[in-house]
Amino acid sequence: MANMHILQNHVIKPIENFRRQLAQGLHSFGVKTDGVAAVEFALIFPLMISLYFGAVELGNGLVVNRKATNVASTAADLVAQVDLINNADISDVFAASSAILAPFDASGIVITISSVVTELDGTTAVAWSDSHNGTARTEGAPITLPPGVATPGSSVIWAEVDYTYTSTIGMYLTGGVTIEDDFYARPRRSIEVLRTP
Repeated sequence: MANMHILQNHVIKPIENFRRQLAQGLHSFGVKTDGVAAVEFALIFPLMISLYFGAVELGNGLVVNRKATNVASTAADLVAQVDLINNADISDVFAASSAILAPFDASGIVITISSVVTELDGTTAVAWSDSHNGTARTEGAPITLPPGVATPGSSVIWAEVDYTYTSTIGMYLTGGVTIEDDFYARPRRSIEVLRTP
């Protein structure tokens, strides 16, 4: 009988207590939610921060794209307003156009402005060309313009912009993104804008 009492107190009771505590622990594990919010936040935080920075970078990319379009349109428009342009004028056009990119770095922007003349037979060729941070088009080189831009016996000012946008985060992940844009403007004061030194 003493052996049964020892067996009851030292073996069976502790096993029953352990089983009861295990059942209560499993039950309370499913019911208690004290740390669930912290765990969920820890799991979702990397996704949230990625979405935030992605939205900022996408917004900056769209702004730079619009600014590149404005650079091209401004450069073509400024040249199209005159009937004669010289080296000092074209330098001013490049400086004014590049300033549009602020607050983004404009040091690497390539702006090419060309006067394209359309002969009466419909052939088009470069009359003159200047470039900022790039290579100007060859004078006299034939050019194919989009349909409807060239009319026989006239000319058009063609501004091309090439800009590599490197975002703050993208420079570590993908490098730069090249943005290219063109803009065409007809001369306002004459049939052709002439170029002098």
